[in-house]
Amino acid sequence: MPRVGLTTDRVVAAAADLADEAGFEAVTVSALARHFGVRDASLYTHVRGLQDLRVRVALLAGGELIDEIAQAVAGRAGKEALVAFAGAYRAYALRHPGRYAATQIRVDESLVATVADSPAMRRTAEITHGMLRAYGLGEPDLTDAVCLLRSTFHGYCALEAGGGFGAPRDVRASWDKAVDALHVALENWPREERAAG
Repeated sequence: MPRVGLTTDRVVAAAADLADEAGFEAVTVSALARHFGVRDASLYTHVRGLQDLRVRVALLAGGELIDEIAQAVAGRAGKEALVAFAGAYRAYALRHPGRYAATQIRVDESLVATVADSPAMRRTAEITHGMLRAYGLGEPDLTDAVCLLRSTFHGYCALEAGGGFGAPRDVRASWDKAVDALHVALENWPREERAAG
């Protein structure tokens, strides 16, 4: 491909596609340069390096994921919202394994503030917290519940994608049961007493 028309958005989108096709670890500046038919140096006007490229893929994927979740939970509350949230999360993780892997990367300390302030991260927090507030949760319980949901969803999706479930039980049936159990846990959350001011 000619370098004419090469933009940061095109580079990041191509990196996200490569992640889904070959795995997130296969995303390198050299691999993208080969894809576009240019020298590695040509891409450095669009990304600062591999870490910058991978963080940009993570932000792209995070935005796509939360858009799908937002659409799924719109107009729903309580268990219905939780089921929709979980279903959209799992569907995205299985459909876009490389993009999903990008959302799990550890971000370099110098980029933490940039990532945390990104529109995708803010929207993720708003939608997730909004769903959990319907269960009557406030801080610090809200943060603890987010940790529970994320670890359950991510663990399940990672195991499923890697073929880690060998039991004869249908994987989807187990997923549905896990989401039911999360709903029960959220409804009966052991709330932390706030210290009197």
